[in-house]
Parts: sequence; structure tokens; C-alpha cells
Amino acid sequence: MLEYLPVLLFVAVGLGFGAVTILASSIIVPRRVTPEKVSAYECGVDPVGDARGRFTIKFYMVAVLFILFDIEAVFLYPWAVAFHSLGLYGLIEMVLFIVILLIGYLYLLKKRALEWE
Repeated sequence: MLEYLPVLLFVAVGLGFGAVTILASSIIVPRRVTPEKVSAYECGVDPVGDARGRFTIKFYMVAVLFILFDIEAVFLYPWAVAFHSLGLYGLIEMVLFIVILLIGYLYLLKKRALEWE
């Protein structure tokens, strides 16, 4: 049980620091409500229209495709780090991976899934 003492101490110090910081900020910071503070913030632009506006399915399709290709591109970084240790086998596997990505990208271009109308 003595082995867990440093971990418990670390957790206690972390929770204590968080609690003291929140308590100090609530005591020190003045509470002044201004119209600027209570207004919605949208990247420095005044909000226009209803927040519950509808988006077309095209918006969601482009978002999903972006996430898909972004996640697949993340796999290139570990491969680049371990390139020398993987050798020719790793190179062939990555070429196949990129070819599959290219086929998917060409399919999306053919279906005009990335064109914003």
C-alpha cells in the first residue's frame, strides 16, 4: 500500500491546486455584467440569424470526408518515423495505402462529392 502513496499525493496536490485556483479566481475577479460579456461570441463577428439553422447534407458529407482523409493522413507520420526500420516491406505497404487513398479520392472527384454548390 505504501507504493501508492506518491500517486495519491500527486492526485491530492493536483485536486488541491485546482480547487484553490478556482476559489481564488471567484474571490479576486470582479463580477461586472456587460452586454459584451453576455452576448454570443462567434469568432469576433456579431451573430446573425437563428442558432438552430439547418445545414445541407453536403456540409456533413464534406466534414466526414475531411475527417476520414485527415485520420488517414495521420498514419503517414509513424510510417515516416519508422521508415528505415521497415525497409522495402514498409515502403510497399505505404505505397498500397496511398494508392487506396488515391482511388478513394478519385472516386469522390468523379461523384463530385467535394464540389460546393
